[in-house]
Amino acid sequence: MEQIRIIKANAESLAMVQQISRETFFETFAEANTEADMNKYLAENFSEAKMSAELNNAESQFFMAWLGENPVGYMKLNTGHAQTELKDSASIEIERIYVKSAFHGKKVGQLLYDKVLQTAQQEQKAYIWLGVWEENLKAIRFYEKNGFVAFDKHIFKFGEDEQTDIMMKKILL
Repeated sequence: MEQIRIIKANAESLAMVQQISRETFFETFAEANTEADMNKYLAENFSEAKMSAELNNAESQFFMAWLGENPVGYMKLNTGHAQTELKDSASIEIERIYVKSAFHGKKVGQLLYDKVLQTAQQEQKAYIWLGVWEENLKAIRFYEKNGFVAFDKHIFKFGEDEQTDIMMKKILL
């Protein structure tokens, strides 16, 4: 098997990032949510305008995982005011690590996370944090395996449904 490469994405990556976002979000969450809520979320959160703004935000970074010529996943990191909540200059947020289901268990998520760690250390961040849906046990186990601990919870509104995200962090310094 070819080696997975992690490459920084840019504005030209928009269509690929949108496609992976929609595909992986649907694969992961469609079964637990209504079709109407899912369609609305996909349309609003992964629209060309919204994704383009995110890709062009200087306080956000996207890295794509490639297997040969095929994108198989990506992650989005936020610092400063791009962070969804804490907005602590000492931290970096993992907003998304999305990997196509066919590549689960093939270390793609771990390679993306390793890039998070490298980026956080280069930028001398004190900690990494994220929010993960309380029912996404696979993701929670992944983050726990990588040294994250829960520190809070928040409500994530998904259509009409209020869902609980567990907020997790890993101290670096």
